[in-house]
Amino acid sequence: MRTIYVDKDIPRSVVVKALKPIWYNVVYSALSPVHYVDIPQPVLPGARWVRLENLICGICASDLMLLNVDADPRIGLAALPGLERFYLGHEVVSRVLETGSDVSTLRVGDRVIMQKLRLQGATCFSQEIEPRCQSCAMGNYSTCENTSLGQGPIGVGGGWGDGYIAHELEVLKVPDSLSDEEAAMVEPLAVGVRTALRRLPQVDEKVLVVGSGMVGLDVIMALRALSPDCHISAMARYPQQIEMTRHLGVDEVIIDEDGYEATARITGAKTYDGMFGVRMALGGFDSAYDCVGSAQTLQDSLRWARAGGTVVMAGIKTQPLSLDLSPIWHQEIDLIGLNSHGMESWQGAQISTYDLTIELIKTGKLSIDGLITHRFPLEQWRRAIATAQDKSTGSIKVIFDYRME
Repeated sequence: MRTIYVDKDIPRSVVVKALKPIWYNVVYSALSPVHYVDIPQPVLPGARWVRLENLICGICASDLMLLNVDADPRIGLAALPGLERFYLGHEVVSRVLETGSDVSTLRVGDRVIMQKLRLQGATCFSQEIEPRCQSCAMGNYSTCENTSLGQGPIGVGGGWGDGYIAHELEVLKVPDSLSDEEAAMVEPLAVGVRTALRRLPQVDEKVLVVGSGMVGLDVIMALRALSPDCHISAMARYPQQIEMTRHLGVDEVIIDEDGYEATARITGAKTYDGMFGVRMALGGFDSAYDCVGSAQTLQDSLRWARAGGTVVMAGIKTQPLSLDLSPIWHQEIDLIGLNSHGMESWQGAQISTYDLTIELIKTGKLSIDGLITHRFPLEQWRRAIATAQDKSTGSIKVIFDYRME
C-alpha cells in the first residue's frame, strides 16, 4: 500500500526548518520526517474496522503545513499526547473493499468520505468510549476531549495513497447522486459552511472574506448559499481567485487596494493613522472571516470589523502569533474560532455539517464548478504539490486522481 506520512520527529523537523531557506527540497530528502513508502497491506485491527480503496483526494493547506514542517512545537496543540505519525490526505473519496464482522453501517462497494480529519487523532466514536465526552455527545467530534487517550487501534494510511483502514464511524457513506469530485469536495465545502454558520450574516449586512484561497472560496459560497441577501466583499490576489470570486457572486472584489481604504470606501468607516505605522478604523464590516490566519490578517481583520462586530478565524498558522488584540476590548469585537465540521443549528433543527453540505450540493446551492484545476497520479506527487503551492500555475484545487493509474 503506497502512502505518504509525516513522523512527529522533532530533531528532523529542526534540521528541515534550518535548511529549508537555502534548500527547499530538504523536505523530500532523507533528513526529513516526510516519507513516501510502499508498505504491506495492514490487517483490520478490529471487528468494526473497514479497508478502503481511494478514488481521488485533494491537496489541502493543512497537508502542506505538515509536509513543509511548518508547525511550531510551541503551540498548544503540540502539548497533547497522541499521534506520532500523520498520514496525509483527508479530502478523499474512497470505496469500501473489506468490512469487519461487526460493521453495521457500510457494505463492500460503498463510497465514503473521511468523517474525521485523521491528522487530529481519534474520537470517542473510533475508540468506542462510553459515555462519550461532551463534544462527541453533541456531534462535535473534531473537538473530542478524549482524542489523545490512545485507546484501541489507530488507522493506517490516508488520502494520499492507495487506501487506508479506519473505524466505520470515521467515514461516512455518500449518496450515489454525488460524483466522485463532488464527494471529495464535501470536506472542504463543509469547512466553509461551518465558518459561515459561526456568524451568519443578516439581510444587508456587510461582510468581508480575507483571503480567496480554497477556504475563502468555500466561505464565499457558503455565505451566498445560507445568507443570499448579505453584501460580500472579498480580498483576492491571483487571477484565478479574482475570476472565481466574481463567478461566485461577490459584491466587491478588493484587488491591490489598501485594506483600510477599502473598508472606508465600502462601509463608510473612518480610518486613522497613528505612530509607528499603527492604523485603526472606526466603523467597518459587520463580520470579517479571516481565511488566512496570519498575525497580519488577524490583526487587520480585528480593525476592519465594526464595534460589536465579529471576526471568525477560519484559517490558521500553526505558529505562535504576535499581534495587538486590543480591539477585542475597546471595540468589543467577538473573535470566534472553529475546527473543521461537526453539528450545526440550521432552520430550527440540528444537522451535521456534512449532511447540510451534501444537501446544499444536491440542491445546487453549492457547486464545485471551476474549483478543481489540476489532476495528478500519485507517482507525480512532488509535481502535484509544487502546482498546489505555486499559484502562478492557475491552481485552485489540485487533486490526486487514482482512477488515472
